[in-house]
Amino acid sequence: MLISKRIVLTFPQSQVNKPIVYRLIKDFDLVFNILDADITAEEEGVMTLEITGREDTIKKGMEFLKDTGVIVKPLKTEVKWIEKKCTHCGACVTICPTGAIEIDRNTMKISFDKEKCISCELCVKPCPVRAFEVIL
Repeated sequence: MLISKRIVLTFPQSQVNKPIVYRLIKDFDLVFNILDADITAEEEGVMTLEITGREDTIKKGMEFLKDTGVIVKPLKTEVKWIEKKCTHCGACVTICPTGAIEIDRNTMKISFDKEKCISCELCVKPCPVRAFEVIL
């Protein structure tokens, strides 16, 4: 049976230029969707993935990552939009990296697509009325 997990990978500087994520596909038959990435050559990198595969191959893939020095953490947070608090000011729209928050240009109303949200929490701080909350 296939399962999916959302994880955050932190790559040390020594591993940034290596094909580590490729090995998850080739060696462990895992499928992944990159939700967010901030990786710069010669620096540390962070990547958020949704990874899909059999439970045993996901476990082996995570062990491989840890053995290479990559820090693996589960993505445990969820961002919740409280529509009744929202004033539809749009402060959150341009900062959302996945387009989970959109503004309808006809009505000037905000909408939030939970499925597109990667829980990066970038929308929380700029919201003047705190219409976004982080759920652990």
